[in-house]
Amino acid sequence: MPVNEDSPLPDAKKSRAPLLPLEDFPGSLSQKVHASLKQAILSLAYRPGELMQKSEICAKLGVSRSPVSEAMARLAAEGLVEIVPQAGTYVTRFSMAEIREGAFLREALELAAVELVAATISDEQLLQLKRNLRIQEALMQDGDTAGFHQMDAQMHELILSFTGYRRLASLAETAWIHVNRARHLNLPIPGRMQTTLAEHTAIISAIEARDPQAAREATRHHLRQLILSLEPLLVERPDLFTSG
Repeated sequence: MPVNEDSPLPDAKKSRAPLLPLEDFPGSLSQKVHASLKQAILSLAYRPGELMQKSEICAKLGVSRSPVSEAMARLAAEGLVEIVPQAGTYVTRFSMAEIREGAFLREALELAAVELVAATISDEQLLQLKRNLRIQEALMQDGDTAGFHQMDAQMHELILSFTGYRRLASLAETAWIHVNRARHLNLPIPGRMQTTLAEHTAIISAIEARDPQAAREATRHHLRQLILSLEPLLVERPDLFTSG
């Protein structure tokens, strides 16, 4: 079902934004197309419920329909698009049930990770986290929402990687995919970046103090605040969500 064009997202000016060029991504042609489309969906350049025109995508990326069809099939398997026979491919609307489930899984993984990292972190790893935090602060002051979001994600990825478990980051990303898309609705809200930065500062301060319990509690608070901030959208923007 197509989205109502008269009911734009907060960042509607970014809707239908040009897709990132394929050379920005690694892999085969279909993998590059998939990565470009996925980034556009997660960043809300393609809005929930919006029709994804294959001919338009082919023209923008300079590819044939075959790699686009392969990419669409992968996106459907990830739950990011719905392929409707004789109708087209639509970006899936948000599901609060999937968001809550993803948040539950991510919390379980990340709390265990940050507790371990707080007890084992090296000086070099801590330096990386503190450098990331300084960049977040600069991006916040510049009002760079997209850049802030990127460094936010990198901070969490660093913490997960510091556990030494190679598959942890990919598992967390899969669990978090629907939350990751939905949270783009919140970052443009005035004050949200400042609040997020304060939560990140508390996490890294606890890690620096080598206090696993404090790091765990700060991370729990941070992750749950995000979900609490998304809950009202179900009432405020029902057009973006599934009815089930």
